[in-house]
Amino acid sequence: MGIMNNQPLDLPKIIETLREFANERDWDQFHSLKNLSVALTVEASELMEHFQWLSEQQSNNLSAEQQERVSEEVADVFCYLVRFCDLAAIDLNDAFWKKHKINREKYPVELARGSAKKYTDLPSK
Repeated sequence: MGIMNNQPLDLPKIIETLREFANERDWDQFHSLKNLSVALTVEASELMEHFQWLSEQQSNNLSAEQQERVSEEVADVFCYLVRFCDLAAIDLNDAFWKKHKINREKYPVELARGSAKKYTDLPSK
């Protein structure tokens, strides 16, 4: 299967591509939920590493080279997340929309606007 660039996000195609990639390499034996969750956190840590010693301003103004490296780490995080969801039988699209609804209820605009507080620390309605 060829690599496509600049295509719209097609989650079913991505899932199938990652399945094929793992299958071709006989990696299913390593892709337990535990191992994938660990790999996901490792990749998230590698993403954070690119920002470790940057100021807020620097982190918001990455060079093209830095942006490319960060993009690669984001893709790694995404791949492990998609693969985890596939093997855990989690519909990522459905999970997102359900959680988004919950977050809208936890963080109503009138209480959360401009605040970084956790929902448990927001004033009551």
